[in-house]
Amino acid sequence: MGFDFTHDVDRAIRRTRIGEPVRSGRLLRMVGLTLEAKGIQAPIGAHCIVEGAEGIRVEAEVVGFNDKTTFLMPFSASTGIAPGAIVRVVSMTPKARLGVELLGRVIDARGHPLDGRPLPECNDELSLQGLELNPLERGPIDQVLDVGVRSINAILTMGRGQRVGLIAGSGVGKSVLLGMLTRYTKVDVVVIGLIGERGREVNEFIKESLGAEGLARSVVVAAPANVPPVLRLRAAHLSHLIAEYFRDQGLNVLLIIDSLTRVAHAQREIGLAVGEPPTSKGYPPSVFALLPNLIERAGVGRNGVGSITAIYTVLMENDDRSDPIVDIARASLDGQVMLSRDLADAAHYPAIDLTGSISRVMQSIVPADRLQAANRLRRLWSVYQQNRDLIQAGAYQMGANSELDEAISRRGDMEEFLRQGMHVGVDYETSIAELLTVLPVNTN
Repeated sequence: MGFDFTHDVDRAIRRTRIGEPVRSGRLLRMVGLTLEAKGIQAPIGAHCIVEGAEGIRVEAEVVGFNDKTTFLMPFSASTGIAPGAIVRVVSMTPKARLGVELLGRVIDARGHPLDGRPLPECNDELSLQGLELNPLERGPIDQVLDVGVRSINAILTMGRGQRVGLIAGSGVGKSVLLGMLTRYTKVDVVVIGLIGERGREVNEFIKESLGAEGLARSVVVAAPANVPPVLRLRAAHLSHLIAEYFRDQGLNVLLIIDSLTRVAHAQREIGLAVGEPPTSKGYPPSVFALLPNLIERAGVGRNGVGSITAIYTVLMENDDRSDPIVDIARASLDGQVMLSRDLADAAHYPAIDLTGSISRVMQSIVPADRLQAANRLRRLWSVYQQNRDLIQAGAYQMGANSELDEAISRRGDMEEFLRQGMHVGVDYETSIAELLTVLPVNTN
């Protein structure tokens, strides 16, 4: 009598008591990026092993289901896996091991070392999804965070626990600015998620932008573009979980996710693979549910204990500021720092475009005189940029507009103030003092 695979699986399911999960089944087929299995009952995110011929074992994660069919996405190439392969559930809930042993380490999405050193021997184990905080239990953002970058300190002042988007196209100095922020920001721990970027950039960022001193207080989670989307998404969750772990110990954490756009791309690949309908620019609805949930994991801790200040890089495809990921990032975050290609082309670094940048907590954490000076510089910078073509063409006559006259006369000082070398850190108080030198506060 031949093997009736579907009949045997259905019979196994009927034998299982209601509510009791079936932890093993058989592989039906592979369609695109997904494996389809029958006979297992496991929630989204469950960790499975697919056992093929000749001892081949492929790890996979449950990403969806339809009736009695479970969809899995493998962590690696599925070579050697054939229909009928055994699928076993090894963990119903995705977890990660955490501890101070992670400091100074470079790990992948599963917590395995990438730096050639032994596996970190961490004692604590937590769910990858973290614990949701009651918004009324969160502490307020009421302390200035010194990031060591003069233009951000003085004009776009950040607070501890703020979530900020670093929005930029390609090749405008994003990685250099991130390196400055990781080196000079005054926090206890830095957690960096390098997600979906080119593999060579991981080593470059660690050696050139972060450096040995920066790495010592950091944890780097790397999931480059060549790894499957489930691992890229897992790396984003793991980065947030590590940051939450140190925050809940009362530490101030800087979380950098480079990039939020690649996280969205990973979720798009998963969503489309399991049959989600594409919506705006091909993104399925799950993308627009995922990003706010990730962002809300950062912030000030319960009752003001510890903080996660998060910086999410957002890529503008073709410098399009109306991109749907850019839109949802601006709507969900507490501010954004826009980088300008025109400034980068003019060798003005960091290429921060003040006309598109804002800190939504600045007015609550800085004195009125400092806010006045910052707003005045923003206004003069904006007025000059709006009339730049007129000025360069020689069509503007001095005296026609007093505010524009002042912007022209102070342009050199403002540009000098906004420029900063990548190996130079400027603390918060020095940044404010230099701002008040460029633009003295009007006491009248």
